[in-house]
Order: sequence, then structure tokens, then C-alpha cells
Amino acid sequence: MAKALLQVALDFADLGRALEVAREAASGGADWLEAGTPLIKSEGMNAVREFRKAFPKSVIVADMKAMDTGAFEAEMACKSGADVVTVLACADDGTIREAASAAKRYGARIAVDLIGAPNPVERALECVKLGAEIVYAHAGIDQQMKGVSSVSIAEKLLGKTDALVGVAGGLNSENIARAAKASGLVVVGGAVTKAADAAKAVRELKRAISSGKSVESKLYKKYGAKDLLKAFLKVSTPNVSDAMHRKPHMLGISNLFGLKFAGPALTVRTFDGDWAKPVEAIEKAEPGAVLVVDAQGGKIAVWGELAAHSAVVKKLAGAVIDGAARDVDGIRKLKFPVCARHVASAAGDAKGWGEIGVEIVCGGSKVRNGDWVVGDENGVMVVPKEDAVEVANRALDVLERENRLRAEIMKGRTLSEVAYLKKWEKAG
Repeated sequence: MAKALLQVALDFADLGRALEVAREAASGGADWLEAGTPLIKSEGMNAVREFRKAFPKSVIVADMKAMDTGAFEAEMACKSGADVVTVLACADDGTIREAASAAKRYGARIAVDLIGAPNPVERALECVKLGAEIVYAHAGIDQQMKGVSSVSIAEKLLGKTDALVGVAGGLNSENIARAAKASGLVVVGGAVTKAADAAKAVRELKRAISSGKSVESKLYKKYGAKDLLKAFLKVSTPNVSDAMHRKPHMLGISNLFGLKFAGPALTVRTFDGDWAKPVEAIEKAEPGAVLVVDAQGGKIAVWGELAAHSAVVKKLAGAVIDGAARDVDGIRKLKFPVCARHVASAAGDAKGWGEIGVEIVCGGSKVRNGDWVVGDENGVMVVPKEDAVEVANRALDVLERENRLRAEIMKGRTLSEVAYLKKWEKAG
């Protein structure tokens, strides 16, 4: 059985950067080069023309993801130099049929992308009958962030079609061997485009395909619910903020020691100086939890060294106080993460007012029991529990992209250059 081909998806918004990484990927042995959908939306058919000019002997894929006017879009891409044009499998039958007919006139092929298609295996077989010669089993980036995999779709297509089956979405050197066994074409994006050395990344991927064995990836894996702590401890709160569309951190809350921490919240509502409920919450908290205390922004301490010592014994991850903490010198020795609005000497009394496990507001952020709290020297972020897996993976994606930019800056380019500020800034 022939080894699977390797297609590299260049999902950039800037043509110059896409061509630069494409050259690295080609030198590493990439078989097919894809002008990704973001690139085509940004640069138009000129992206396909420039890819054809730069790589005359390579198979060029125009990832149009056409949904309508199949013949028109296919013809436009083929005239620009594409060998393969993609159409969404969830498009109308007529769109796929017309696109396939148009592509054949230019000696090109139509590929259907199963992203978002209900009953993907059944739909793939229907699309092949309509003229598609390539089928991509594809979990998109937004689906991957929620833990969806595309390899299983390809595995279900094994032996059911003569069309070339490709696997796209979330592949790296650790899982590409499995994908290659289920298909004749594997599509990688981030595993190459976010790597500091794209050529080296391609060679590692090809080695994994050839050997049929996993090769350790230096990029971050997609995480599930059981591994959220690992994921959040790898990223910074700015990464989390970017992943949540620039959501602000807890306003006015300072990380007293700059220690990194993460964990699910156990919420506490109390009043200025009343330390009873925060201390009672330590007993109720599960190991790894972060106590988040709404003390109404008060300036009389509701948390101190003895409470922190008790929290260390219970193996809690940290405490966040919208109010005051004291005994900073003693807590520092414990190396227990504490964030607070104020530092004070005076403590109040244990009056017992307040509640545990209710929805609160801390530093202007709504916090519910079980929401994830992530803190470091930049601040404290709250991630809704239902979005935690997706946000963790998106934050890792942000970190990987930044690593790629760092590598380019290390080569002598400025941040303005690698971010293409002059191109993208608004005219004004």
C-alpha cells in the first residue's frame, strides 16, 4: 500500500508569510501545498496564482470551501492554477456536480470537505457519485477546540470508496501515523505553520508516516476535560484573555506573589472583615480547588497565614480575595498563591455571615462554582466551566502562534514586520 501523501495547509492572512512557510515546507518534502481558506479570503485568486508561480511542479490545492456557484468558483480557481478545488460537502448536489464538471475541463479535481456535514460517511459516498474525486474527513479548528477528531470519520470510510480520502484537522507527528493508515492523504496546518522550523516539522511528519509510528510533537496537544489543569498551567493569562476575545482579567485584584495557579472555583460570599465563611470553605473544598471570595472589596482582612496554611494542608490551588489579606510574609514562605484587592494588618471577626458555593462577582468578573480560575503575575482570569475545554485549547493555539512569531523575530525581523501592521492597520 502506497504511503499517504502529505498536504500542508497555509492558513495565513498574508500572502508573503504564507509563501515563506510554504517554501520551508516544500524543502522539507511536502507533497501538496494548500492555499488555505483564510489566505484566499484575504488575498483572492492572486494567492493561487502566486503559489502556482512559486511551485510549478507541486500540486496546488485551492481551499475555496465553495457553497454555491460551484462551476464559477471551480473555474476561477482552476484558471489561476489550482490542481484541486474544495467544495463543502453540505452544499447542494448541483453545486458539487457543476464544480466537478468545470474542474474536469481544466484537468483538475474537486475535493469535498466534510466539515459540518451531518452523516459524513453517507454524504461522502453521495458526493463521490456526483463527481468528487477526493473526500476530506475534516474536524475544523473550532470543532477541534471542543475535542472533536476527524480520524474516526476516515476510518469509517475505509473500503467503502475508491475516491482519495484525506484526513484534515488537528494532526501532528504523534497522531498522523494513525491518520495515514486510514487514508491516502493527510493534511497538516498548525503542526507546520506554528513550528519554529517548518522544514524540520515536515520531515518529522514524513518520518511518522513512513514508519507508521508516533513521533513526539513539540507542539501542544488538544486537551480534554480530564487534562484541563495541565493545559491551563502551560499558558499565561494573556493567552487566556486572547482566547476569550480579549476578555479582561479580574480588575483591581493583585497576585501578591506572582505565583502561577489554576483550578475550579469554590465560591464564597462574605462581608468586610468576616473571615468565618472563607475558613469554613477550606473544609468543604476539594483538593486542587481555588477559593474565590467576594468580600465586597473591603479593607479588613478575611484571609491570613493560618488560613493559607490550612489551605496548603488541604492541597488547594490558591485563593482569590475581593477584599483584604494579611500576613503576607508568612504566606510567602508557604508559597501558596494568594490574590487580593488589598493588603492589611487588621483582621475582623468570625461572624458567620455570607454563603458558600453561590454565584459571586470578584474583581468585576462573574464566578460560579466550578468555573475555572487561572492566575499568574499578569492577573486572574475566569473561564466559564462549560467553555473550559475550548478556551484551554484556544489559549494553547495562541501560545503556539506567538512562538512562531518569536522565531521570526529571532531571525532579525521586527514585531511590526511579522505582524504586517502597515498592511492591516486602518487607513485614517
